[in-house]
Formats: sequence, C-alpha cells, structure tokens
Amino acid sequence: MAVVDSLSRAGRVPSAWVGGIGVLALCGLSLLAIAGDHWKVLAISWVAFGAMAGAIPFGRRAAGARSARGLVWGYGLASGAMITSAAVFLVPQAIGYAPKIGGFGVASGILAGFSAHTIGHRLTHLDTPFDTTAAEISAHALTAGAIIGLVYATLPDLGLLLGLAIVSHKGPAGYAAARRLAREGKAVSVLLFPATGVGLTAIPTATLPVPATGAVNAAIFGFAAGIFLHVAMDFLPECEAGSEVGEVAALAGDAHERLDRLRGHAVASTILGGGAVLVLWVVLSV
Repeated sequence: MAVVDSLSRAGRVPSAWVGGIGVLALCGLSLLAIAGDHWKVLAISWVAFGAMAGAIPFGRRAAGARSARGLVWGYGLASGAMITSAAVFLVPQAIGYAPKIGGFGVASGILAGFSAHTIGHRLTHLDTPFDTTAAEISAHALTAGAIIGLVYATLPDLGLLLGLAIVSHKGPAGYAAARRLAREGKAVSVLLFPATGVGLTAIPTATLPVPATGAVNAAIFGFAAGIFLHVAMDFLPECEAGSEVGEVAALAGDAHERLDRLRGHAVASTILGGGAVLVLWVVLSV
C-alpha cells in the first residue's frame, strides 16, 4: 500500500515498469503468433517495436535541437508510404468485395480516426497518473494493431509490404514523442509500452475467426483503409506557425523563412515515401 500511495502522491507510474510490462507481454504473445503460424503479423509487430524503440534515444538527444529538417523528412517519408499503401493495398480490396459497403467503410474509418484523435486530445487536459503523451500514443498503437491483425486474419495471403509501410510512422512518432518528453524533463522509457502496442493487439486479433463474406471483408478493408489514411494525413509534415515543425523552426529564429524552405522538403519527402512503396511493389511483383 505504501508503494501505491507514494506513486499516487507522485502523480505518475514508473515509466520503466510500464515499458517493461509491454515488452514482456509482447514476448509472450510472440510465442502465440509462432504457434499459430502468424509470421507476417509477428514480423510487423517487432518492426513497429524496433522502429519506435530505436528512435527514442535520437529523440531524447534532439530535445534542444533547432533544426526541423529531420522531423519533416521522418514524417514525410512515413506519411507518403502510408497513404500509398492504404490506397493501393486496402482500398481496392474493399471496393472489390462490395463497392458501396467498402466506400462506407473508408468513410467511417476516416471519421472514426478523426473523432478518436480529437476526443483523445482531451487526455492532455486531465490529471492522470499516466503521462498523457504516452497515453495518446499507446491508444493509437493498440487501435492500429487491432486493425492490422484483423486485416491479416481476413486475408492471410496479404503481402508483408502493406504492414511494414503502415507501421513506418512508428519511427518518426517515437522520435517526436521522446523529444517532447525530454524537453519537459520526463522519462522517455515509458514509450517502450506504445512501441509494443501494435503487437499487443495485432497478434491476438490475427487469431480470430473472421466470417468469409464479401460484405464483412469490404467493411473490414474499407474501415482499415480509412483509419490508416487518416493517420497518414495526420502525419503529413505541416510547415506552418504553431505546428510541431513550426515550433522547432522558431527556436532558431527567422521561422517564416525557415518554414518556406522546409515546405520543399515536405513535398519531396512525401513523394519519395510514396515512390518507395511503388518501387518495392514492382520489385516484389517480378
């Protein structure tokens, strides 16, 4: 009780505990994935973990950085890859099963993503024992993982490229979150939990039996496409005053001129991210 009381008074949960629990849980679920022969979902889960966990030290060291170029390129490459992947691998599947239902699925996914993001932002204004930045990212990762698992449960033959492109934003997200936490003087190890979030829900969801009907499949793929399109568009690098990129640019002064230059990098990075998916698809299709 004394430990719980002290944690309550401190107003936070030890970040090392939270991150460690997530890693241990992912290791246990990995055995379930191996037993069920869900190798693609297993690979996606660990790539997502590696991308976010690997970016944490860089984000912590960049807490006082005055250059936003790396942030723009990280966001741009990831969002370009996600938009292209969702448009190429998910939307056609949804429309192919049932055009109208698939279309409604895409629309509902975009609206659900927007609603969850907007309402979830209220966490930043609540007094909770958890860090709000980590809580928001964890909720997003757990939701994305569940959708990825459901997609691969519906169509196990789906290529690995889709899943890897979808979780490509984990690196930039981990970098930005670690930089934000470090600037606030908070421990970044708590981000190990959202790093495991994709696997924590993707692996169990991938084992679920999904009815093999066109309408259900159209709804699943449409909703997944909508969610990931929303996430990808949310990650598009906004080179505007008041945005995260704008805040970093303002640290070095002459923010307006710097943002003008960064806009070119934003366009180039998103195009390159989408082009990379195209090239990989062509190479893997040969």
